[in-house]
Amino acid sequence: MVTREQNELLTRTGPAAPMGRLFRRYWLPILLSEELPAPDCPPVRATVLSERLIAFRDSDGRIGLVDEFCAHRRVSLWFGRNEEGGLRCPYHGWKYDASGQCVEVPSEPVESGFAQRVKLKAYPCIESGGVIWTYMGPTELQPRAPDFEWQHVPAAHRYVSKRWQESNYLQALEGALDGAHVSFLHSGALANEPMRKGSRGAQYQNDRQPRIEAVESPGGITIGARRRVAGGQQGEGGPPAEHGYYWRLTQWVMPCFQMIPPYGDHALHGHAFVPIDDENCFVWTMTHHPTRALSTDEHAAMQSGEGIYAPLIPGTFRTLGNKANDYFMDRAAQGSGRHYSGVPGIAMQDASLQESCGPIVDRSLETLVSSDNGIIMTRHRLMRAARALEQGVAPPALDPASHRVRAASLVRPVDQPFKTVAGELLAAGADVGTTHQTI
Repeated sequence: MVTREQNELLTRTGPAAPMGRLFRRYWLPILLSEELPAPDCPPVRATVLSERLIAFRDSDGRIGLVDEFCAHRRVSLWFGRNEEGGLRCPYHGWKYDASGQCVEVPSEPVESGFAQRVKLKAYPCIESGGVIWTYMGPTELQPRAPDFEWQHVPAAHRYVSKRWQESNYLQALEGALDGAHVSFLHSGALANEPMRKGSRGAQYQNDRQPRIEAVESPGGITIGARRRVAGGQQGEGGPPAEHGYYWRLTQWVMPCFQMIPPYGDHALHGHAFVPIDDENCFVWTMTHHPTRALSTDEHAAMQSGEGIYAPLIPGTFRTLGNKANDYFMDRAAQGSGRHYSGVPGIAMQDASLQESCGPIVDRSLETLVSSDNGIIMTRHRLMRAARALEQGVAPPALDPASHRVRAASLVRPVDQPFKTVAGELLAAGADVGTTHQTI
């Protein structure tokens, strides 16, 4: 467990909080490119790390991310007119460019230079992989652009989505790093979920006593979930199951990125858990295949919200299943084992339980076991990095080379230690166009 003071350190990400300052040293995804589809399109609200901001694409296609509120009378610029190279407040016509600089105050003489003395808080943005990213830290310390593999594959090889979750980011992140819960919570989905179906790995997940090990990587932590495969059943259409240990290796990259081990020739998946504020986060989900385009069936499954995706309320990023409707809990399906928890969909099985803890779970009341090793190490690395930053030590994973890692699923001999398995994976890296390690 952690103390209540440590829990505060881990979960608070506002501008004055140590963890908030740590998060601000990284590029974070904030919007899908499609949310700002064209120059002079409507502006979009974007609350990130408890800061209320407005994003817009100006007449030349530049992306602005500025304080939501006009410097004059503090009305929301979401009501603004995006026109002629800037965002104009509809109240009195004050206009701001993509850098936050006020360029026009109609009530004041141009020769007074008043507009030049007014500037909104603004953050730089880049566009990559169909996503708009921002950096909210000190300008002079801005790192190079993020370099995850999914950003660089052809658009036909990639699918990216996001959903709003009503919990602190850490609850969502810890769920993603928990290799033990799959054999229970998601057991009903393993045989039929489109992104797992037909793989031997899905069958090996039936071992409900995995051993969880973890080692630090340059950018975060590599977490291994080891299960027995000796005597396993033959995979669908495949050779007999190997004898040894089935390893699922998950990657966590600072501060909030996670890569999910694959199944068979199915695509690779990943998440980013970006705080909206201390009680809400966006769960980003990224799917890509390094060597082929995603199939029509794969696209259909993701767009309809199957598997690690979720059906959304049209026109929003809120999920159809939510607290108000008990996530479509189906007790009959729970009793039959079709949905182990009774909640349909892997994403909502996770979200329902993570939200059930409350907005910020009190981790001082936990009772942890050995299968929580990866989560424990993640917490400690986050706390160390936040405390070190307070002493002027630069955080890890600022070098985008640390982003070029993959998750993997593989079988190795029983006498091969985890550090060897993890080292083998880290040495392989993540190169677009090369086959990933999967079973």
